[in-house]
Amino acid sequence: MRTLTVNRAQLLDLIDPNDAFITELGTAGCITWPQREHIVDTVHRRDRNDLLIKFITRRSVADFNNFINILSKEQPHLVPMLLTGGGETYFNHFQCAFYCASAFASMHSMILFYHFCLSVRLLRYNVQ
Repeated sequence: MRTLTVNRAQLLDLIDPNDAFITELGTAGCITWPQREHIVDTVHRRDRNDLLIKFITRRSVADFNNFINILSKEQPHLVPMLLTGGGETYFNHFQCAFYCASAFASMHSMILFYHFCLSVRLLRYNVQ
């Protein structure tokens, strides 16, 4: 969860806090329903993301892992930033380089990381 704080400035602009994504987080229990309502009622994207990050960092590690799982489905390009040791990532559409593998919070996160790397590798080489 430290990576949310370390990467806060970038995440305020990068996360797409659309209503469907926020609702899915609420349904999955990553945030409470009143928190979901508060985020949805907020107009500006950065303000929505600010609230989302604030709420997620106050939840449990299990809720954070669930947030990562949902994010990997909806906005997978952001997952490497949150699974590494605090912003030590470089990525673009064709290539990913990851550092600080010791920052993984759980075996589940490592599996998500492996699947993401595999999908990026397949995309890089245009393998179907």
